[in-house]
Amino acid sequence: MIDRVEIRVKAGDGGNGAASFRREKFVPLGGPDGGDGGYGGNVILQADPSLNTLEHLRYKRHYAAERGGHGHGANKHGATGDDLSLKVPVGTEVRRKEEDGKLTLLADLAQPGAAFVVVQGGRGGWGNARFTTSTRQAPHFAQTGQRGEEAALVLDLKLLADVGIVGLPNAGKSTLLSVASRAQPKIADYPFTTLEPSLGVVSVGYLTFVLADIPGLIEGAHTGAGLGHQFLRHVERTRLLIHLLDGSRDDPLNDMEVINDELAQFSPELRQKPQLVVINKVDMPEVRERLAELGKLLSTKEVEPHFISAATGDGVSELMQVIAAALPQPEAQESVTAPVIRPRPVDEGFKVTKHNAVYTVAGQRPVTLAEMMPLDDEEAQTEFWRRLTRMGVGKALRRRGAKAGDRVRFGNVETEWPG
Repeated sequence: MIDRVEIRVKAGDGGNGAASFRREKFVPLGGPDGGDGGYGGNVILQADPSLNTLEHLRYKRHYAAERGGHGHGANKHGATGDDLSLKVPVGTEVRRKEEDGKLTLLADLAQPGAAFVVVQGGRGGWGNARFTTSTRQAPHFAQTGQRGEEAALVLDLKLLADVGIVGLPNAGKSTLLSVASRAQPKIADYPFTTLEPSLGVVSVGYLTFVLADIPGLIEGAHTGAGLGHQFLRHVERTRLLIHLLDGSRDDPLNDMEVINDELAQFSPELRQKPQLVVINKVDMPEVRERLAELGKLLSTKEVEPHFISAATGDGVSELMQVIAAALPQPEAQESVTAPVIRPRPVDEGFKVTKHNAVYTVAGQRPVTLAEMMPLDDEEAQTEFWRRLTRMGVGKALRRRGAKAGDRVRFGNVETEWPG
């Protein structure tokens, strides 16, 4: 099972605005009629209950939404780019990978149908009809579309199971799952048979719950020993744990403490989950002979064990009834609604700094304006600085000591300040 993938997503760029003028037979001096570009498409992740692995995202690492259409004459606006919807299994956590390698949690898609907009498309550029004023009635420039957001994502699938079976390798977890449910995990009499978690549905009267076989943990699993990290995260969502002990081993109490220590070191919350301690393999004569000894041994830790034979099914039905009665009720979940996609909020603030004779203006609004205006056009540059002056950027540059002709940087755009 593929339960972790890294992908890169990019929203669509906004379409370019059009620089156009009416050209009709009886309108020789028609005004500007360039339409705006369309918004770029968003990239959306949506939880699909029909999926149980991230394998379909394994081989393609780059995903991009459609860009917005360009504007046209006659005030025709460009079409909005189509959103790209990526289906993921229910229980997928979405994290953004920062430049320093740190991961930031963006969303936990733990409910069927839950959706999240991971990157938003860019705004469409304004056509030249937008820039007419009483003193400039025939602007010959238009904006380019805003670039869509992009991000590196790490997707983690954590199984949505009510009960998780934990224990050392070869304790009989897969056998217990197959007997208690209709699941058919791989079973053999040697350690590490199970290399991926398996799920099964258990019915007890009118109650059903999902049982997960978590592959065998070993000492050091919390540091990644064996396949520890890959398996431990799958028990984080469970409501109750079955701690399965191999009754034929020399010291089952020590085995229990080893696994509990690994759970605690991986996540303190994991160790606090309710546990039912179960001794397996009571069908073996040597285990039957020491049942009283094992019960007394575990009672010193205030543990009341349950005894079963997963191989013969002895005690399994009774154990499932105990689990059904002990299973904590799930917390009420809010209903899932479709994601509301709004334009990115505009941050009105900005900051001016100076480094190596270059002034840098940081702030979403001025930087976006610089990236969308065609600053190689003299008319557009005049409009650009007029708008920045109204924002207060010109006054801030003067306070920092800027003079006409100094270089000013806006994000990836560098231009000359007219003063």
